[in-house]
Order: sequence, then C-alpha cells, then structure tokens
Amino acid sequence: MRLSRLFSALLVGALAFGSLGAADDAARYDRLGHQMMCVCSCAQILVECNHVGCPDSSEMLTMLRTSIASGASDRSILEAFQAKYGPTALAAPMLTSFNKVAWIVPPAVLAFGLIGAIVLIRRWRLVNATKPPVAVYAPSSATRDRIRRETEL
Repeated sequence: MRLSRLFSALLVGALAFGSLGAADDAARYDRLGHQMMCVCSCAQILVECNHVGCPDSSEMLTMLRTSIASGASDRSILEAFQAKYGPTALAAPMLTSFNKVAWIVPPAVLAFGLIGAIVLIRRWRLVNATKPPVAVYAPSSATRDRIRRETEL
C-alpha cells in the first residue's frame, strides 16, 4: 500500500513536471509568435495571421516550433528569423547597438538644441538689459553757429 502511494506520488510529480515544460514551451511559442510578423504582406502578427492560403505563415510557425523544441534561446530564434526573412519579420526591432543609438541620439539632440536655445535667448536678454542708454549728442549754440558759418546756411 505504501509502495503504491509512493509510486502514484512520483507519477503525479513526473506528469506535473512534464506538463510544466509543455506549458512553458506553449507560452514561449505564443510570446515569440506575438513578437514576429507574417511576411506575406498581410501586416498581421505571426500567430494571428488569418490570411486565407498564406504561403508563409505555416513555414514560419513550423520553424518557430522546431526552434523552441531544439532549446534555442529567444534571442537566437529572433535573430534567425531576422536573418532569414529580414527585419520586417520582427514586430519590433531588436535592441542592438545601432538601434540604441537610433533611439537615443534624436531625443538627445533635441534636448541639447532646446537647452542651447534657452541659454542663447537668456544671454541676448542679459546683453540688451545691461547696455547703458545711448547719450544723445546735443550740440551747443556755439557749435551750431560754427556749423552754419561753415555750411553757409
């Protein structure tokens, strides 16, 4: 009796452990399938492609299943799809060094431009605010008389 309980407990444990791997693979399949696009020009997520007679989705899904079954990492699977079908096979671009630069540089340039414009405007305001008023030259009556004599007016 004790031996049968032990055996049944081990059997339940083995089934639970085996189904965990299957659930994990199914979750991985679903997650990775949602990170890829079908390349048949239907513009749909790979696992949701309902294009009638799609020439590409069945091949891509088979490749995805075999890659997951072989134990490949998520990154290597995505890189393999990108290498085979091009960057349009991915729903979002992979985070590579070039993509990091492409995402960081434009906002950084915009921020530096805004900061530079603010600093420049403040300097212009300070320069105009600190200039002393220009004195208007008012010639004396002796100078006016001399000017009239020299110009004969």
